[in-house]
Amino acid sequence: MAADARIQTLRRSLPPEGTAHELAQVFGLMSDPHRLRLLLTLLTGGEVPVGDLAAATGQSMSSTSHSLRLLRMQHIVDVRRSGRQAYYRLADTHVRLLLDVALTHSRHAPTTTPLEGGS
Repeated sequence: MAADARIQTLRRSLPPEGTAHELAQVFGLMSDPHRLRLLLTLLTGGEVPVGDLAAATGQSMSSTSHSLRLLRMQHIVDVRRSGRQAYYRLADTHVRLLLDVALTHSRHAPTTTPLEGGS
């Protein structure tokens, strides 16, 4: 019986299915190495023009623009336009915090994967 009560408590603590789906979309976008490099560039660079983002990450303008559009649609980045120039920045402090925590974790994570015998 105690296990059943614990399971019910755990189920009630879960966010709605829609929230889990939205999180999966955000993490899916961030799992692409090219998009992640754009985000990390914005993390350190603040507001950056598209051309500079492409040059800094070694990506084509087309690929950069496409990635930024996907990130913008999920409210991960914001854009400010000035004339013909588009300047991108991280959408808010939550995105910055998420990237900061991920970077910190990657620096402290074991160098082996579970498949290699690590924990």
